[in-house]
Amino acid sequence: MLYKFRFYYILIFITLFSCSKDGNSIVELPKENTLKEITIFHINDQHGSIVNFDKIKHIIDEEKKNTNVLFVCSGDIFSGNPVVDNHEEKGFPMIDLMNKVGIDIAVIGNHEFDYGKEILKNRFQQSEFDWVCANVDMNSTGIKEPFEYKTVIKNDVKVTFLGLIETNGSPTETIPLTHPWRVKNLTFKEYSTVIDSYASVKENEQSDLYIALTHLGDNVDTNIANNYPFFDLIIGGHSHKKITQETNGIPIFQAGSNLRFLGKIKITIENKKIKEYSHELIDLSAYSSKDTQITNVVEAYNNLADLDQVIGFSEAYHSRPHVGNFYTEALKYELNTDLTFQNTGGVRSDLDEGNITKKEIYSIDPFNNGAVTYTMTIREIKKFLIDNKVGMYYAGLSITQDGNTIDIRNENGDLLNDNTSITLGINDYIPAVYSNYFKNPTFSSNTTSEKLIHYLETNNTPINYTQYSNYFKYE
Repeated sequence: MLYKFRFYYILIFITLFSCSKDGNSIVELPKENTLKEITIFHINDQHGSIVNFDKIKHIIDEEKKNTNVLFVCSGDIFSGNPVVDNHEEKGFPMIDLMNKVGIDIAVIGNHEFDYGKEILKNRFQQSEFDWVCANVDMNSTGIKEPFEYKTVIKNDVKVTFLGLIETNGSPTETIPLTHPWRVKNLTFKEYSTVIDSYASVKENEQSDLYIALTHLGDNVDTNIANNYPFFDLIIGGHSHKKITQETNGIPIFQAGSNLRFLGKIKITIENKKIKEYSHELIDLSAYSSKDTQITNVVEAYNNLADLDQVIGFSEAYHSRPHVGNFYTEALKYELNTDLTFQNTGGVRSDLDEGNITKKEIYSIDPFNNGAVTYTMTIREIKKFLIDNKVGMYYAGLSITQDGNTIDIRNENGDLLNDNTSITLGINDYIPAVYSNYFKNPTFSSNTTSEKLIHYLETNNTPINYTQYSNYFKYE
């Protein structure tokens, strides 16, 4: 009797799952270990660059014809292009274009906070994609909390992203590299204090892939691969590098900066593990096809900005150190101080030979930092430089190191006594980071970029600071 039942079920199986009527199509039972495929496109550190989004849209749309596609961003989308940074709704053009090209998910970068909390709140509300970041708490600021991790499903592929941001913005606070006054009332934690809490996310979510979407830098991404090997891959940002590497069996990728390259990861998955992958960095300058609708949007934003007004002339190409010397000399003149400082990270672009436009100055100094002056003693200046060992461009006085001591001289070469009081002009980011060293500020009504523009507009002499080398860092 048992034999008959077995024969009956075998006959049903053969009838249902063998051949179709025409004898050509074989209908097979689904296999548990069916291979899955997905392509993940990635960008990072755009810093306001928008000109290549039309090419990116074309590339991604073509890929969607062939396979599952995700498009992700590893942070720092703002600060660097005045078309975006000086828009009447700061940052709006970037989010608008990210929406239109179809970003699925983004991690928060340190420069997302540059415009302040209220504007970030508005940009989050504008976003049609998800934000992830596991080591920030927006508290009662009204900014929408990002997901700690988020699972995205594309047809039959389930991918989970954990977001992490760097917190190296201050020697005394756990904050990202942004203006400290703009992240007040937000809480940040070091990534290493939270990451272990998410070791079981892939299992809990039953995901095919578990990806760390980070804005930590390549060295930290390597550390994560070595010490927290529960991710299938890491897609990072913050270092502005083109990275394709494998550490401890975990692929790590980064796509340069300023939207010059588009990262493309093709992945084959078997049993919730990467069976094989390939990575390509697409040079967008060499790609010609565009989505014309996106092109029109980009052109409209560029035309609206009206930043091509010529305000000065540069006799030579200025590298960033030379720009730093121009910056400090111009700020000294505008603020009428004895000494000026500019942090190296605050100079964001070089300067071409020829006409200088407003756009170039806003690209050099994109952060809308305030201009501020202090009265300080030479002893206080020395203590700041020695304690923090921070590199500064400067103008007005001469600063040199002799053994373990710092000599500061006036423009006549006279050594200044430690008790001598001087006036110092700087951008307000510096005293915000090193608040213990700067007291009783006098604020200007203009930003530092506005000071530079005014300097160029009111001085007809062409600039040339290529012979200057005023930089100091205590060693």
